[in-house]
Amino acid sequence: MKKLTSNIWVTTGMLAVIIIGGTAGLGYWLTSMGRVYTDKAIVSASITTISPSAPGVLQEVYVNVGDVVGPDTVVARVGNELLKTTATSVVTDTDTAIGTTIAPGVAVVKVVNPDDLRVVAHIDEDKGLSSIKIGDQAVFTLDAFGSRTFQGVVDEISASARQEDVVFNISDKRQINQFDVKIRFDVTAFPQIKNGMSSKVWIYSN
Repeated sequence: MKKLTSNIWVTTGMLAVIIIGGTAGLGYWLTSMGRVYTDKAIVSASITTISPSAPGVLQEVYVNVGDVVGPDTVVARVGNELLKTTATSVVTDTDTAIGTTIAPGVAVVKVVNPDDLRVVAHIDEDKGLSSIKIGDQAVFTLDAFGSRTFQGVVDEISASARQEDVVFNISDKRQINQFDVKIRFDVTAFPQIKNGMSSKVWIYSN
């Protein structure tokens, strides 16, 4: 009788373990299904350089890093030439060497258009890239803001792999390429998001 009772308890315990394990596995599968994650992402936009058309001495710089300026704003003077923005811009860099001669094409001020800011996620080709589509919803966090989450939408998937980042599968040394997935977000709602911030991204494919 004692042996039978012991066997019942052993069987019950094994069933409990199986059920708990199965439930946990199902929960993980449901949570992971359709979701692509990477901690390799950065806020980025193309940088525009503002430079003189003719050589001259840098007389004044009228903006500072971080300033938001409108289109056709004078940002510096080289010789008698006034250097201006062409669109609403965020200043990312300035030349402060007043009195030096600046050659044509040399950047005096660098800016980005805030409307061009995107979270650029670097996705391994074998980690769900094929399931991502334009219009997929995305959630991202920024290292600068801890666990606070932001919303976005996938609006571009690169047609070719990143050349500077190559990952190797340790098991067979096979090269794993990475692709850029760009996520658009409401820059007017989140003005605190800056060019160059590090990010973590979750993309939910339909």
